[in-house]
Amino acid sequence: MFPSCYSKPKNGSQFKMSYTKVIFGVLVVYVLHTCWAIYGFVYTKPCEGAKGDHCVTSYLTTKPRLQLSFYSTLDPNEESAHRLLLKVDKFEIHTKFERKVTVSFPEMTKNGTIHAVVFVHKSGVSPWKDSKHVRLVTRLTFQMTPLAPAGSPGSTEEAHKGTEEPRLVSYWKSHITLNMMTEDFTFNNAAVPSDLRRYMKIVEDGKKDKKKLYLPLLLIDEMRSRLKDFNEINITTKAAPLMISYDTITLRKFRIWIHIQAVIFSLKHFGFSEKNLDEIKAMFVESGVHILVLSILVPAFHLSFEVFAFKNDVSFWRGKKSLAGISKRSVIWRCLSTFVIFLYLLEEKSSWLTLIPMGVAVLIELWKVSKVFALQPSFKDERDETERATEEYDAKAMKFLSYLMYPLCISGAMYSFLYLKNKSSWYSWTINSLVSGVYAFGFLSMVPQLFINYKLKSVGQLPISVLLYKGLNTFISDVFSGIITTPGPHQLACFRDDVVFLIYLYQRRIYPLNKSRGREYGASHRKKPKSKTHED
Repeated sequence: MFPSCYSKPKNGSQFKMSYTKVIFGVLVVYVLHTCWAIYGFVYTKPCEGAKGDHCVTSYLTTKPRLQLSFYSTLDPNEESAHRLLLKVDKFEIHTKFERKVTVSFPEMTKNGTIHAVVFVHKSGVSPWKDSKHVRLVTRLTFQMTPLAPAGSPGSTEEAHKGTEEPRLVSYWKSHITLNMMTEDFTFNNAAVPSDLRRYMKIVEDGKKDKKKLYLPLLLIDEMRSRLKDFNEINITTKAAPLMISYDTITLRKFRIWIHIQAVIFSLKHFGFSEKNLDEIKAMFVESGVHILVLSILVPAFHLSFEVFAFKNDVSFWRGKKSLAGISKRSVIWRCLSTFVIFLYLLEEKSSWLTLIPMGVAVLIELWKVSKVFALQPSFKDERDETERATEEYDAKAMKFLSYLMYPLCISGAMYSFLYLKNKSSWYSWTINSLVSGVYAFGFLSMVPQLFINYKLKSVGQLPISVLLYKGLNTFISDVFSGIITTPGPHQLACFRDDVVFLIYLYQRRIYPLNKSRGREYGASHRKKPKSKTHED
C-alpha cells in the first residue's frame, strides 16, 4: 500500500509526489494556524481562583469615583503647558457621550504639534497627584500632502505624482474617540497577553491583603479617525472645534482593534497613501470585525484555487491534440481580456499579491493561443467532421454575439471618453475604456463555447477540473467583494461569471460523458479492438 499523495511508477524505482495535494496540505495548515491565532484574540483565559495572589482584578470593581479630563498641549511631558478642554467630574463609565469643545491655538503652534492628553483619575484630585491615574496622548495636528475636497472623485495626491517634492499642508483632526474596556475580567499576572502589557498599569490597593489591581484600559480609536474629520489649517488659524466621543469596548474587540491599528500604522512604511488607509479603516469600521477573518482566509483559498486552476489548465492543453469542441475565438478573447486587466492593474499600481497571479495568467493564456495556432490544420481537408463543425458553430456564435458586443463597447468607449478626456492621459483613457469593456462584457467570451457544447451535445472536450477551480475562485471572490466590501447594485452584477459556470454545469448534466467516445476521454479510454482469431 502506498500513501495517497504518492503514485508508484511503472518501473517501481521512484515515487512521484502529487503537487496538488501538497499545496492543499499547506493551505489546510495555514488555515488552521490562522484560526488558532484568531482564537487567541477572541478568547482570553481568565485567572483560575479569582482571589489568588497570582490574579489581577480590575480597579473598576472597587467602584471608585472617577473623573475624565481632556487637555491640549504642545509638550505632553510639561505639566504647566497643559490647557484644560473638558472635565467630566461624575464620570459614568458605562454611559456614552459626545462633547464639542473649542481648542485655542498657541503662538508656538507653527513650530510644534498640538497633542490631546486624556486622564482618567480620582474625582476631585489633580491627575498628577493621583498615583492611580491613567494617561493617553494623541496628536491633533498633522502634516501631509493635500487631500481631495469633500465629494471629489479623486485625490489630489495623484496630481503630485511626477513632481519632485509635493508640498505639505497642516491638518487638524476634528474628532477623536476614546474607548474604555469596562468588563469585569480577571487576568493571570504571569500570563497577561503581550499585546495588553503596554496598555495595562498594575497597582496594589491600600488594604491589608495587598490585592493587585489593573487600572482602566483606555484606547484612542484611530479606526474611527477618518480623512473627512481632517480640516486644513494655517498660521492664521486661531482656534478649531474638536468633537470628543466616549464609548465602551469589550476585551475581545480591544485586543483585535490594537492589532489592526498597528498593522495600518505599519502599512504607511510600505507606501500606502492616506486614502488607501482610510478605505481600509472604512472596511473594518463599517462592515465589522468579521472582515478581519475573511480578509485572511479568503485570499488563502483564492490563491490556492488559482494555483490548482493554472496547474490543471497547463496539463490539459499540453496533452491537447486537436481543437475539436474547443472555441478558439473564446481562447483568443480570454487572452486579450487577461492582458488588458493586467495592464490596468499595473496602471493602478495594485499589490504584488494581485499582480503576480495575473501575470502568470497572461503567460499561460499567451501559451494557449500559440497552442491553438499550432493545432490549426494547414488545409481544411485535414480536419475531421467534428473539427469542421466546431469551427462552423464557433464562427456563427461569434457573429451573433458581435451584434450585441460592438454597440455596447463603442457606447462604453464614448462615455469613457467624455468622462475622462480631461482627467487622464490617452494611455490611461485607453486602458480604462478597454478594462471597462472587459469587466462589463468579458463574461460573454464563454458564450461561443456554450453554443458549441449545445450543438455538439457534449462537454467532454473541456477540462472539468480547471472550470471547477475557476468557478469556485470566481464565486469566492464575488461573494467577498460583492456582498461584504461593495454593497449595493454591484451585488447583482458580480455574479455574472458564475451564471455562465452554472449553465456549463447544467450542460454537463444533460450531456453525460460517454467513455466510448475518444474525443471526450482521449485515446486511453477507447476500446481496444479484439485480436483476430483463427476463426476470423
